[in-house]
This record gives sequence, structure tokens and C-alpha cells, in this order.
Amino acid sequence: MKSFLTFIFLLFILNTSLGQLANNNTFSVQVDGKDFVTQPRRIKIGPHWWITANSIKPDKMLRVWLFNWNKDKSDVVEPGTYLVVDADKPDTKENKKKVEDLGKYKGVVVMKYVEEIREPRMEYHVGKSQNNDETMEVKIAADGSIEATFNGSLAGSYWKEKTTATVFGGLGRLVNKMEDKATTSATGYDSDIDPEGNGYKKQDKTDKIILTNGKLKLKMK
Repeated sequence: MKSFLTFIFLLFILNTSLGQLANNNTFSVQVDGKDFVTQPRRIKIGPHWWITANSIKPDKMLRVWLFNWNKDKSDVVEPGTYLVVDADKPDTKENKKKVEDLGKYKGVVVMKYVEEIREPRMEYHVGKSQNNDETMEVKIAADGSIEATFNGSLAGSYWKEKTTATVFGGLGRLVNKMEDKATTSATGYDSDIDPEGNGYKKQDKTDKIILTNGKLKLKMK
């Protein structure tokens, strides 16, 4: 127990002293009327990449994925209007046809929001973009940065840690949570914030999460 308390203390120091690594990227949006301001990061895994905006106390994340079906130039983002689509089914034939037939969209964009509503990562509020004909306007700055503005609504759901995960995960699961919280705080990259498939159960309660005055600027290199 003594070693565990020492470990938690060290994580607390890490969490409060380092803070997120600074960058020149900017992100701001009102989530249900409350300001969410942070410095976004770009994550790339294989040919795919997305923007992740994170903050702590409580842990929050808004993830944005821009896609234009250009497999050979997956890093290239064209300026213009992007159609916001269902976060669970973004690159469908129907979405591609809509983008190509109408001609006014450069591609599609999906958004996912996660907020910790009971510490330490016991319960979450999650929001996902839907097919509501909403859009995101994207510009490319002189330095190559992406500049985007957006408004919209996300399908909200609530998630609670399963009793079995709490009981059988025990001390190890709690330690992992604290490590993830410290990593998120210190680096600005989300670390296991998403509850889906991670020992949490979706609750019956649903709602809408309203995003207003969204703005982001992200340097690609």
C-alpha cells in the first residue's frame, strides 16, 4: 500500500507540474455553452491522421477526422467545405456519392467528443457526429496550417464503468487510469480517454451535445 501511495503521489506531481507541451496550434469551441479551449495535436497512424484536442480537470477530448478519398495524398487537405457525417460510418459509398454528385464538398469530416463526468474515469459523456447536413469550413494558411470553423450537434450518450471491470481490474486498473491521466496532462495527447470497448457500459440515457463557434488552427508539419 505504501508503494502504491508513493506512486500516486508521483503521478500527482507529474500531473500538476508538467502541463501540456506547448505548441502554436489553437482550438476553441463552446460545448453546450461552456468554453473548451486548448492546443490541438495531429496524430498519424499509417495512412490515416486526425486532430485531437484535449484538456484536463475534467479530462476532455474532441477528435476531428478529415477525409477526401485521396489515398495517394492522404496528408493533403484541400480548402473548402467538408460535410459532417456519421462518426461510426464515415467513408460509405453513400457519403462518397453525395460528395461527388453535389460537387460543393471537398470531402467528409467526423467528430467525436468525450468528457469525464465522474473521476477517476468512472463515467463519461460521449458525443458523435451524425448525418445532419452540417458542414466544416476549411482554409489553408500561408504557413500550411489548417484553419477550420464549425458548428453542429453530436448524438450524446453516457457510459459507466462496468462493475466487473472495477472489481476484477482492482488496483491495477486504477493505476492504469492514473498513468493515462498523467500522460494526457503532460503531453496533450489523449491516452485511453475513449470508453468504448474499454470496460464501460453504454447507459440508456441519450441527449444532444451542441457545438458552437468552433475554431481550430493546426500546423501540419
